[in-house]
Amino acid sequence: MTRTLLVIDIQNDYFPGGTLPLWQAEETENRIVAAIGQARATGDKVVLVQHVSMQSTGLFAAEGAGVTIRPAILAAAGNAPIVTKHKADAFQDTDLAEHLEGTDDLLVCGMMTQNCVVFTALSRAADDFRVQVIADLCAAPSEVVHKIALNALGSKTELVTVSDIWG
Repeated sequence: MTRTLLVIDIQNDYFPGGTLPLWQAEETENRIVAAIGQARATGDKVVLVQHVSMQSTGLFAAEGAGVTIRPAILAAAGNAPIVTKHKADAFQDTDLAEHLEGTDDLLVCGMMTQNCVVFTALSRAADDFRVQVIADLCAAPSEVVHKIALNALGSKTELVTVSDIWG
């Protein structure tokens, strides 16, 4: 059984000083860095996703510093592929499916819980995978938004924790 850890949008704009700082962004990033290490150590694939806006200013503007994937994520992921997206669903109009060939279990994590994580996990393009959202590796604008999104998502797909996956 092949697993892929899909790490969505761990980019500067979601951190202090960015356009839209999220609740517990730095803590979530630290947990994701550790999870990437665990994934790589157990032979799981890792794929990073980067949102790039079509707008010249604002959140994830292509020429802005906020669009950059966080250095610790890049370092942990090594030579993992980076999928560029322009919409919430990481499958929509991207080459993500090609990077997931041979994957049985798709482990989804990242930012924002209520937006890109939800749309990717529930994408029709994800129907061929056993999708699991790693709840403790996601962040949203606030704790309440994060919990509401997870509650709703849990009625449609499996929610797990890091310890459920890697012990």
